[in-house]
Formats: sequence, C-alpha cells, structure tokens
Amino acid sequence: MDIAFSSTTELAAAIRNRKISAVEALDAHLAQIDSHNAAINAVISLDREGAYERAEKADAALARGATPGPLHGVPFALKDTHETAGMKTTVGFPSFADYVASHDSPVVARLKAAGGVLMAKTNVATMLSDWQSNNPLFGRTDNPWNLERTAGGSSGGAAAAVAAGMTPLDVGTDMQDSIRLPAAFCGVYGLKPTEHRVSLAGAFPGPGGAARSVRLMSCLGPLARGVDDLSLIYQIIAGPDGRDTDLAPVPVETMPKLDLKALRITFAPSFAGFPVAGDIGAAVENLAKQLQSVGAIVEEANLPRLDLHDDLAQGGALIGMMMEAAQPEPPEQPTSVSCWFEALARRDKSILAWEQFFENWDALLCPVAMTTAFGHCEPGAPIKVDGKDQSYWILPAYGAVFNYSSHPALSIPCGEDRDGLPIGLQLVGKRWSEARLLGIAAAIEPLTGGFRRPPGY
Repeated sequence: MDIAFSSTTELAAAIRNRKISAVEALDAHLAQIDSHNAAINAVISLDREGAYERAEKADAALARGATPGPLHGVPFALKDTHETAGMKTTVGFPSFADYVASHDSPVVARLKAAGGVLMAKTNVATMLSDWQSNNPLFGRTDNPWNLERTAGGSSGGAAAAVAAGMTPLDVGTDMQDSIRLPAAFCGVYGLKPTEHRVSLAGAFPGPGGAARSVRLMSCLGPLARGVDDLSLIYQIIAGPDGRDTDLAPVPVETMPKLDLKALRITFAPSFAGFPVAGDIGAAVENLAKQLQSVGAIVEEANLPRLDLHDDLAQGGALIGMMMEAAQPEPPEQPTSVSCWFEALARRDKSILAWEQFFENWDALLCPVAMTTAFGHCEPGAPIKVDGKDQSYWILPAYGAVFNYSSHPALSIPCGEDRDGLPIGLQLVGKRWSEARLLGIAAAIEPLTGGFRRPPGY
C-alpha cells in the first residue's frame, strides 16, 4: 500500500480494518513532508508531537473496540485560515503572526470528531487576497509540477500539499476561485459548495470578537485526489452548526451513483469576452465529445444573457462593501444602505438567470481559469495566455462567476497542456445540488484519467 498517495477513503478503511495503524499513516505523510516541503513550501506549521499523540490515541481506541468515525486515524492538514486550538492561524498576515484561537472552528471540530488527526497547516496568500500563495510570514509556495510556476491561491499550499502526497485532504476557502484555481493548477480535485452550505465561523481570524466581515460569496470546501474523498469530506463539514446563522437547513445528501447515459451536460469552451488558453478550450471540447460518445446528452451551452464582466465587477464591489463595513473605524463616507440593497438586487438577477439555465441541464462543463499554472510574478503583472498578455485580474473569472451566483462548482483534473502542466476543468450545477454534482464528476472520472502524481513524487 502506497500510504502517502492513498485516498482518504482508502486510508480510513485500512486503519479501521487494522491493515495499517494511524501512527503508520502519520509516519508516511510526515516523511513526505520532510522529503519535499523544503522545495515547494506548502506546509508552514507542523504539530508533529501533537499529531503523534492523537494518532496513538486513535490506535488505542481501536484496540479497545471503539467504534471508529469516518476519518478515524487519518492524518490531514488545513489551510492556514481555520481557527485551531493550540495551533497558530495567521492567514499569512504579520498582525496575526502569533494568533492562537481558544477553540476550533466548526469545520475543524467536525473533522476531529470524525476521527481525523490534524498534523499541519498549509500556506496561503496574504489575507487570502491573491491567486498566488505568497506572504511575508512564510514566503512562496511553488507548484509540485514545476517549481517555477505558482501553485495558485489563496489555497495554494493546500492544493500543492495534496498533490505532493503530504496530506490526503485539506479544506480551502473560495471567494473568487480560491479552491478551484489552485486545484486545477496542481492537478487535484476541489469543491466549492453552494453559498451558506458550510460554516464560515472561525474560518477567518477575528481576534477580540471582531465582526465577521465575510458573509457572502465565500465558501469552504474540500481538496483531495478523488471525487469519493470530496464527497466524504463534504458530508462531514456541511450543514448547520449552531454558530454560523447564515447556514441553510438543506439536507446534506449522499453522492448518488449515476449513469452517464441519463445525464444532460452542456459545455462552454470559453465565455464571451473571457480569454482562455487553447489547450484548455480544447480539453473542454474533447471531454464533451467523449461524454457524447458514451451516451450522454451533450450540447454547446447557450449561456444566460448576462454581462459576466459586470457580474465580476459587482462581485468585487460587494466584497469591498463587506470589508469596509467590518473595519473598526469605517471610512468617512461609508457605503450607504441603498447601495448595498441595489448591489444585492443586481446579484439576485444573476442567481435567478443561472437557476433557470440549470432547469434544463444537470451540469455545465467549462474552464476553471484562463490558463494553467503561470510563472511566479508580481500581483497585477500581465499573464501570458497563448503568447498574448492578459489582465492578471481576469485570471479567476470563470470560477468567480459562480461565487457571484452562489452555485456549486468543482474542479476536476483532465490531462496536461503542451508544457506538461495539469489542466483543470470545471463542473457547475444547480444550487444545493452538491451530491448530484459530485455523482456526475464520479461518473466522468474514468474518462479524464483522474489524479496523476507529479513527476518526482
């Protein structure tokens, strides 16, 4: 058994059936961190002693005949934005360099209650505010496929660690493609659930009881090396928790087993006005042809008649309003209530247009981002797409559209481009349809080849 690259579900089963111990599982992942983290800098806080203590307790519990949870003894890492009792949570920001929460966030608590063994935190963009994971506290995360390329952001450390076998899972945050883009860049899977599906409480440090600034468009979701793992982790962390009052009491369903012949898939190699690399557009078209050849109903998308550029601008404005309102000392001219309501009304139009679109389709297949992993650069510098300079700020547009509309979306690896870098494609579905969307991804997984280990790992 290749422990470091076994799936979460495989590890849990092996520990539960006493084929390996929780300590052996931890040994393998710590060895992978020790061997490769110096090169990619994905793991930035490591609780080696505490992890061994938790793994030993997990093994002792099984020896006593205790009923194991779904993650019993499975080691895992978390993006450095989740509040964790006894471990620093810095979001890469110097003011939080020594911040240690007094208790776990609901997501952390649920993963631990399921039996998971927290061992490490993973690197982020400063205050989660960029699509490269680089910050003044811990430096830059490199892509395990090519150290000269970015792992993406803001969940770049999470995606790189999962790809490199340092952890079987992580939980990222996604306000503007921040789970799906790094997952695509590193060749792993990443799910952004419907907005208000997973608790945001404790997912962004708020020392001193500061008001929670992030309430719209941001979502928490899993990164892993397969769809089954996404489904398992999603079911553990989703649903009302007693702390995030925005969470909807919608049932968290089990992923169904679906027949591709019964599915209606629409595809878009690009969105009007959004650039995309030719290899990515071609990957969308090729997968659409494969789906059609195995019996799915497949048509090129007639997308909702929306100004998607304007949607992105409005999404950015909403983020700015939320951050402004949460400042301890708001600016002299704070955003008016009428502007806030107008912004929400504009967003409603987009949500309803996409909901109507998904009345006719089980899923939309499209790009995750305009390019594969690009070379490290200063934020804001032009990004070359097929040799042509494109705006850095349009980089996450394909994913950010669905933060604005609140729809669930996931990134699936689908081969490599001409430079040998992973291509990630996006599947999007109707709101609250995570289970079905995951079932669609699972049905498609054999056609894409799934996760591939980066060379050298």
